[in-house]
Amino acid sequence: MTKSRRALTVAAAAVTIVVLLSSILSAASGVDYPNPKTDANDISFYRPPARDRSYPATPSRVRNVILLIGDGMGLTQVTLARVKAMGSEGKLNMQLLPVHGLIRTHSADKLVTDSAAAGTALACGIKTKNGMIGMAPDETPHCSILEAAKDKGMATGLVATSTISHATPASFGSHVKSRKMEPQIAEQLIGNRINVLFAGGRKYFLPQSNADSGRKDDRNLIIEAEEAGYTVIETANQLRWVHGPRVLGLFQLDGLTTFAPEPMLAEMTKKAIALLDETATDSRKYGRGFFLMVEGSQIDWACHANDTATCVRQTLLFDEAVRAAVDFALADGRTLVVVTADHETGGLTIPDGDLKGGQVKVHWSTKGHSAAPVPVYAIGPRSELFGGVYDNTEVPQRIAAALGIKAFPQARK
Repeated sequence: MTKSRRALTVAAAAVTIVVLLSSILSAASGVDYPNPKTDANDISFYRPPARDRSYPATPSRVRNVILLIGDGMGLTQVTLARVKAMGSEGKLNMQLLPVHGLIRTHSADKLVTDSAAAGTALACGIKTKNGMIGMAPDETPHCSILEAAKDKGMATGLVATSTISHATPASFGSHVKSRKMEPQIAEQLIGNRINVLFAGGRKYFLPQSNADSGRKDDRNLIIEAEEAGYTVIETANQLRWVHGPRVLGLFQLDGLTTFAPEPMLAEMTKKAIALLDETATDSRKYGRGFFLMVEGSQIDWACHANDTATCVRQTLLFDEAVRAAVDFALADGRTLVVVTADHETGGLTIPDGDLKGGQVKVHWSTKGHSAAPVPVYAIGPRSELFGGVYDNTEVPQRIAAALGIKAFPQARK
């Protein structure tokens, strides 16, 4: 064999090995990664639902709850993503859920809410002032639905594409006067012993002596988390193989890029569900099911920038997470899935476009939030509670009712 032919043979073998390894990793994760580039127009990762009719309701009792929040996701964001992905006749996964509703989003002091007040409403069932997390306007901390579920004996989890200490996830596991207090929020999330925490925000867990730190003290929350029984991970590969009962996944110093090699939101959601279900099944302490909140954080960021392509991409990434939750719920039969938003961002409208979605004209009226109502979609046992038009504070109140939690909302002791 000549040297040139031998070289070609070796190269071909190397390519075959790479392809095989890629196939193995893809099969292991159960998720196809987007092309590892920062092209927001690439939505090839999205798989339109195979059906066009709503899923049936489930009559059994509620054991698990998965609450998915699309930050900044109004009705038009959902419509735009649907039209761009599959044309005017299709439906996103969230739109296939059998129960639909609308919620008001104003805060205690503003007609237009921010994510902190809206997150507190969705978590604690109370109105508060913009900027406040997990407490009433008089600074009285209130129990979140996650904390109430934990007190009931349920495993708990938070997943987001922002920092884990950002406004929405913070509202479910911390109580502070200002959303800007992310180092303190990170402390409380670990102190609350939430079983699964997947997001960005590693800088708020590192001591100030570390060049990447976002803290102003010497506390190393990574070490504190490990001492509290957490397995700490930082990569998608570690995510695939990790086991509970407590896992802290911090996949970026700040918010996620939402591109490979990071784990995608759907992959984090699927893994969080698997970990929590395993913990709730095998543990006497957490034997009463699980509560998981998943946030598609960066729909909001795209809409603040009036970035149409990224808005579509982030909404579809979120809808893939919805698919993961619904797939589990349909197989399990005891899981309530609720999909909603904290507020609308950008004042988005669609004044024109073709029926197939190739050309869509959009109009952004603001770079901030709006007072528009946002959608609610639900499936599973007691999902009928979530139809109609009501206030955002009623979302966790109705989840509490579905779980048999009677004293909610309530001040935190």
